[in-house]
Formats: sequence, structure tokens, C-alpha cells
Amino acid sequence: MNREEFMILLKDWRVLLLLVLVVLAMAAIFPRPGGGGIETSLQFGLDLEGGSWLQLEYQAEVVGFRTSRPVEAFIADLEKALDADIMLVQENTMEIRRYYTRAELEPILLENGGELLSYEQGVSRVTTEDVKRILEEKLNTLGTRDARVNTLTSLTGVSRYMRVELAGVDMATAQEIVGKQGKFEIRVATSENQTEHVLFGDTITYVGLPSKEPESGKWGVSFTLNEKGASAFREAAITYGAVNNPEAHAFSMILDGETVFSAPLRGDLAERLKNEPIRQFFATTGTGDQGMRDAMALEIHLRAGALPVDVTIAGSGTVSALMGERFKAMSLVAGILALITVAVVVYYRYREPGIVLPMVAINASEVIILLGIARFVQQLDLASIAGIIAVLGTGIDQLVVITDEVLYEGKVPSPSLYLKRLSRALGIIVVSAATVFIAMIPLAVMDLSTLRGFALVTIIGTLIGVLVTRPAYGRVIMGILSRKPD
Repeated sequence: MNREEFMILLKDWRVLLLLVLVVLAMAAIFPRPGGGGIETSLQFGLDLEGGSWLQLEYQAEVVGFRTSRPVEAFIADLEKALDADIMLVQENTMEIRRYYTRAELEPILLENGGELLSYEQGVSRVTTEDVKRILEEKLNTLGTRDARVNTLTSLTGVSRYMRVELAGVDMATAQEIVGKQGKFEIRVATSENQTEHVLFGDTITYVGLPSKEPESGKWGVSFTLNEKGASAFREAAITYGAVNNPEAHAFSMILDGETVFSAPLRGDLAERLKNEPIRQFFATTGTGDQGMRDAMALEIHLRAGALPVDVTIAGSGTVSALMGERFKAMSLVAGILALITVAVVVYYRYREPGIVLPMVAINASEVIILLGIARFVQQLDLASIAGIIAVLGTGIDQLVVITDEVLYEGKVPSPSLYLKRLSRALGIIVVSAATVFIAMIPLAVMDLSTLRGFALVTIIGTLIGVLVTRPAYGRVIMGILSRKPD
């Protein structure tokens, strides 16, 4: 192929689109020298980066019931008896947001005019989505980009467990942020050993960054209450005498049952509360590095809010950074070997470098574009790498289909016949791709941990092939074969 023919080929919109996408993908991946070798902007998951995973168990249950009483009155009495929030899921199904065994629940329901029909530990689909959203907000505040929250829902729609994976995060931090409900409460001392509830964290409208008080050197977090919260605080201060005798009625800030701050009102603050509500407060967590870490954790919980139900850690584990680096190297070697194997097999079939090189180049460009898109939508773990290798295999298979179709009986057809055969080959490829696409959709839309990553990578790779690389290959191979004699 001379220079003029090569330039005509480069100006073809299909080939030009392929080249532009490869350049953009390389810019997104941004390979560059780093301290440990070549660094990129790719997001790596727990398998390849190292980090921690936690399996959380909901401390709640979904029960079916029957009662002759009005449902609203029955649930209201039950909430008092159980000291728990209850949400009506369906007409005769409720979610109790506190853990009780079936044996504990049955007599309580009977006492309040109900009968327990079914019992399943866990939460409803609505609560599951709330928990997932709040956890993702907390993880985003933490600053980790490689976090994954996966749920497992039974056929009845009840979820008992949730798995959280945090790449590059140590176990202590993971347990501090993810393994707690994050329930923030302010209470006031009414007597020496008694306190009363004032407000919960849902009345907080603004949370500041962790900072240190210049006078005391203590770390803490400033926050602002809404009008309802400010009124509740003032009412409690007046009702229990904190504005007249602050020293005897200290206010405590409690996070997940642990007091993070407790002190009486300052004199000037007590005087102000007699006349107006106050919305701006500052919760201290202590001095030194521990105080700073506690302040950072408090900020995260205050920003994202409390989980609607309590959770416990049912399982946990870590992947060391050293093991993650080893998996990265093995994945890279596996990808290179797959590409080399593809090249050898294709050469064995056609014995023509002019066909093999474009095939391998197109296949490699497809992987580069796939990685460039995955940089923004999917972190890479071992299952995703398996999806990339699968795309390599199916991609070369489809390129063989195109080559065999246009080289029918080993001859290069005329341009018009070539276009007909290319259209027929692309039709076969589109049907094959549609089959893969449909097969992967269930795995992509369900939270099945690593299987979802495999499905997403496979779908993206299939779309890139059908829309970009296969048409470009058809144009390239036409330019190459047109130079061959019949």
C-alpha cells in the first residue's frame, strides 16, 4: 500500500473514529512513569489494589402478621412494646428495625392483638436501597474511589447481608466507617444518673470540616441545626433547667452509643438560649492524632446520616497490597499471552502477515478503548480482567468471520461483491453480539459482586466491537486485500 492509498484509508471515517477513540482512551488511561514502574489512572478493585472487605448483617426482621385491630393502631402499640421503629412493607407485612428472634416476637404480637405468620431476618428492598445510598455517601466522603457496596436479596425481596469492599483502606478504618450505624444523638442530664433525649442527627443541615479549637487544642466538628432542631435544643435546655443551672445539666453528644462530647452550657450560651434558639454548635472529640481521626469519622457520619437499621459485622477480610501487586502483574501477563496466542493462531490459519497484523492491531485497539471507558465506569478486578480476555477471544473470532466471508474460495472479490459479503458478515456479528448483550444484562443489573463487573466489561467490549472496530477492520482489510492478486 503506497502513501496515497494509506492516506485515503486514514481519512475514512470508520478508521478515523477508531484512531480518535484510541487516542482519547490513552489520554484517559494516562500511562506514566511512577515510583514502582508504570502508573495509570485506571481504577483497581480490591483484588488488584489490596484493602478490606466487610460483610454486614442487618439487625432487623421482616415479618408477616395478622390482626383484627386497625393496622395503624396495632403498629403504634407494637412500636412502644418493642421500642423500635416499624415500617409497613405490605398490607400484612412489616419491617421491625430492631433485632428480635421469632420466639421473642410471637408473645409480644399476641399481647397486642396480633399473630405472627412469617419471619425472616433482614430488611425490605426499600430499606436496602437506603442503606446502600447512605454507605456510598459515607465512602465518598471518606475519599476512597474504589469502593463497592453489594447487596444480596432473597426471592421474597428480603436482604439479610450486605458486602462492602474498600480497595486501599485498612480494616480499622473500614470498621470505623462502615461497620457502625452512625446514629448521632444529643441528650441532656436531668439528674445525676439520668438523661433525656433532645434530638437526632437528622436535624443537622450543615457539617463543617474537622478543625482544632485554638484555646483548648481539641479537635472537633462544627454543625448547624435546622429550625426544628434548634427549637428542640432550646426547649430541652429551658425545661430541664440547663439555662439557669448549666453545671448540673450537661449536654452529651453520642455517636453509636458512645459519648464523643459532654459538657455544660457556657454562661453566655445559656443566657442566649433564654431568649432565642441557637443553631450553630461544635462537638469536640479530643486532642492529638486520635482526636483528629475521631473528628474525621464524626464528620462522615454527620454528613451522610445514620443507617435506618443497626448492622453488625458478620465477616471481614483483607487483601495485602503486595498480593494485589502480584495479581496485577499476573493479569498483565495473562492479557499479553492471550494477545500473542491470538496472533499465532491467526497466522497459522492465514499464513499472511498482511492479514494477521491488522487483526492483532484492531484487537489491541479494542482493549485500549475498553480500558479507557472502564476508567470512568468500572474498577478493574480479576473478574473484569477475565471479561477483557473474553472480549479478546470473541473479538478475534468476529474478525475471522469477516475475513473468511470476504475471502470466499480464497479470492478477493470485486468492490461491489466485497461490500455485500462485508454486510453479510457484519449482520452475523450483530446477531452474535446481541446474544452476548442479552445474556449479560441480568448479571449487569443485579448486585452479584464481581459477576457484575465481568458483565459490564463484556457488554462495553461487545458494543465497541460492533459500533467501532468491526467496521474499521472491514475498511482496513478491504484496502489490504485490494492490493492482492486474484
